[in-house]
Amino acid sequence: MNVQDYLDLVDWRRRVGDAYRSGSLEGWRTARDRLFKEHPQSPIPPGERAAFQGLSWFPSNPDYRVPARLEAGPGDLLEIDTGGEDGVIRYRRAGTLRFRLLDRELALTVLWIVGYAGGLFLPFRDGTSGRETYGGGRYLFDTIKGTNGGGLEITPRSLEMTIDFNWAYHPSCVYSPAWACPLAPRENWLTLPIEAGERLPEQG
Repeated sequence: MNVQDYLDLVDWRRRVGDAYRSGSLEGWRTARDRLFKEHPQSPIPPGERAAFQGLSWFPSNPDYRVPARLEAGPGDLLEIDTGGEDGVIRYRRAGTLRFRLLDRELALTVLWIVGYAGGLFLPFRDGTSGRETYGGGRYLFDTIKGTNGGGLEITPRSLEMTIDFNWAYHPSCVYSPAWACPLAPRENWLTLPIEAGERLPEQG
């Protein structure tokens, strides 16, 4: 990347964070569409942006917004290959997020990104992966990039929180091979279809 690319990427991350802080699911989705269509760091290839009509989403459903509790994890290391120039990224298993969704007791491992600043990261696969959503999974939050907003609401000084799968989104590598993305580890593969959040464009 050249210097302009670095500045554009900084601006992309700021604007993504601003979209989450709007507090509105529809506002965030509209802002994400606009960034994908107009921003220099959009993962939509430049030649396809003029025809880009917006991302595809499941309808908003309040059933996918649920209370959860984070139980302390072992803190052991986990390495995930991005499949790109970033190579292997190191994480620690920060804890297990336990919640009840659609009458099912579920659990996902929350990862802590090892490195400067760090951050919580939750990639997951579910029963829609490979059919209605990307086969490698989606992200619910990645706090190092400010992508939490309504997807993760933390209560200060408490392990109780609220998660909302309506805010689940695809990694940028879904739209362009120029982007690399760590995929969900097997422990975060759910069989339950999570019919909420971003989905693949409908064919035809």
